[in-house]
Amino acid sequence: MSGTTLTDWLRARGDEALAAVLRARPDLATPRPANTGVLAARAATRASVTRVAEGLDTFTLAVLDALLAAGADREPVPLTVVDLDVSAQRVRAAAKQLRELAVAWGDDDGISLVPAAREAGGLFPTGLGRPSPALEDVDIAKAVAELPTDEQDVLTRLASNGPIGSTRDAAAIVALEQAKTPIQRLLARGLLTRVDATTVELPRQVGLVVRPESAVVVDEPKPKTKAHKAVDSTAAGAALEFLRYTKTLLRSWSEEPVPVLKAGGLGSRDLRKLTKVLDIGERDGVLLVEVAVAASLVVDNEAATPEYVPTHHSDTWLTASPANQWATLAAAWLDLPRLPGIGGMRDAKERLLAPLSEDLRRPVAPLERVRVLRALADLKASTGIVDPDELAALLAWRAPRRGGRLRDEIVRWTLQEATALGIVAHGALTGPGRTLLEEGTAAAAKRMAEVMPEPIDHVLVQADLTVVAPGPLEPHLAMQINEVADVESAGSATVYRVSETSLRRALDGGQSASDLHELFRTSSRTPVPQSLTYMIDDVARRHGRLRGGATAAFLRCDDPALIAEVAASPVAAALRLRKIAPTVLVSPVALVEILDELRAAGFTPAAEDSEGQVVDLRPSGRRVQAAVRAVRRVAPKGPDDDQLIDIVQSMRAGDRAADSKRSRPTVPANTADTLALLQGAVRAQQTVWVGMVDANGVASERLLRPQRIGGGVLEGTDPDTEGVTRIPLHRITRAALVE
Repeated sequence: MSGTTLTDWLRARGDEALAAVLRARPDLATPRPANTGVLAARAATRASVTRVAEGLDTFTLAVLDALLAAGADREPVPLTVVDLDVSAQRVRAAAKQLRELAVAWGDDDGISLVPAAREAGGLFPTGLGRPSPALEDVDIAKAVAELPTDEQDVLTRLASNGPIGSTRDAAAIVALEQAKTPIQRLLARGLLTRVDATTVELPRQVGLVVRPESAVVVDEPKPKTKAHKAVDSTAAGAALEFLRYTKTLLRSWSEEPVPVLKAGGLGSRDLRKLTKVLDIGERDGVLLVEVAVAASLVVDNEAATPEYVPTHHSDTWLTASPANQWATLAAAWLDLPRLPGIGGMRDAKERLLAPLSEDLRRPVAPLERVRVLRALADLKASTGIVDPDELAALLAWRAPRRGGRLRDEIVRWTLQEATALGIVAHGALTGPGRTLLEEGTAAAAKRMAEVMPEPIDHVLVQADLTVVAPGPLEPHLAMQINEVADVESAGSATVYRVSETSLRRALDGGQSASDLHELFRTSSRTPVPQSLTYMIDDVARRHGRLRGGATAAFLRCDDPALIAEVAASPVAAALRLRKIAPTVLVSPVALVEILDELRAAGFTPAAEDSEGQVVDLRPSGRRVQAAVRAVRRVAPKGPDDDQLIDIVQSMRAGDRAADSKRSRPTVPANTADTLALLQGAVRAQQTVWVGMVDANGVASERLLRPQRIGGGVLEGTDPDTEGVTRIPLHRITRAALVE
């Protein structure tokens, strides 16, 4: 099969093999390929091959580079050209993977690569430069061994870091006797090649001699791991802490929304203010606000002066159970197409990257997070990595061409963020985290509920006016305690502080002194100190002596009799009018409604402004407030197994149609001649070749034995599979009889 093309090789493969190619490279299936020739053309494009190379590990890439170095992209080469210090079985396994991805084809005696593999693999396969014709008959090993130390150091650096070097010493070509620098002497000896006035290249023959043995790491690194006993309980504690931060964020921004920067995002001053309130670092603060926005708990209200404001969805979230609250935040982080880790950093132009701004958007971020978590999922349960750098090295070996310059940092950021959210603990993937990764949000919430501590129904009131919650409180009790006391410290046991300010807050909320006494009496497992009882009574005695209220409208009149008549009318109760002075009535009802009702009752009121001038309150037109909606992006999924088999069968039909001998096709479509040809084929039971386009405008070809034409549809059977096919007549572009 040495002379076989990629198209011929694909056509000779089985249906399952073709389906495996489409499964591994889903970009080849969209739009649906008409035949294997189209599939081969797509598989050989540079963009698609580059995407494949990003998923190959270091060893497989080394095999690919070795084949490129031997010219397998120009003509078939034997697999024995791959000279790596590994067994032949591993090399064959790597070559098999390249064949399964349709990057290579042919047997071991003559394997070929798609031409785009050279562009995708870089200009210097295996890290070696181009060969120099001047060194063909030179004993390179002897020549290198006789070099001075400084010249050997130059060759070693180029062999280790890449064959191209930048230097000023290549500006002029001088003889060996006149050379003053190591670069000039190596150029004069021919052991370096001059590319231009500032660039030199290490020839392949020299690189093979001086390159260190460790240039290609053929074995996967093995990070150090350690087993832990309290992974899930630690994760539950971290999750509860993150929930507390989120609730504080919502409460803070509800009371005082923060402005949106003109360029978009959250200002550094507002971020520092938030982190000071929560007593967390700025990196944790960036993660918190990014997750809150991703979970639709906070949104930019897009007003004339935009602010970040909690949404109605946040009220629903606050009433959910802690496990469901955690699952919402964890899923939002996992799908977040942004990198919180770069928030607060500066770009190449020294411009600050603000949290919540478009500068943090990275569409590949969710894929990178999943890759890190799946590496942890490969370890035994409750077993974590010791050093994050070792995990970064492992993932770098598995996919050295993906991730960009932030590749290793993304691994560290992912571990830190997942630890803060309770998805990872002690470097190990937690039970709820593993469930979230494999089964989804609902199952993860159920798993987290199992590991979270049971809520308790009591507190411990101390003599120093502190209230200790030895665990997470029941939601109703937690709400009551938060109303009457302030959090002083949080953790496995939360400490609250009761003060005059917190007591006034509870009284302002409608509670009475007896309510507060009853709360502490029934919820405390320790005796209520007398000092707390005295404080409650003292604050309650002074509370509410001076009162204020809100009103939407007032009615005034210099005649107290008219005011009394209005107050005594039947409409007064419906309008909730209340007399606060002999000549003044107030109401919480809107003034427009009051005026309409009084006029209907026979009174003749008029509206006035703040200066006493009569104004017209009749509405000028209907106004509505636009709803703010959060849009969630769903990552596209590849075709399932049934769709893949259908695509393969469609390609097979296209191959048969392309191979068929046919008469000259009719053109244009849907003419009387085309319809007559198809009707004649029905009567004669003759096979026809049909060209058509699908709903997406993708052209394809089919062989068909027509059975019936009616209702604007051609119905027939495939000559080889006998499967029934129905084609709308308006989709047919050409038709011809098969000879």
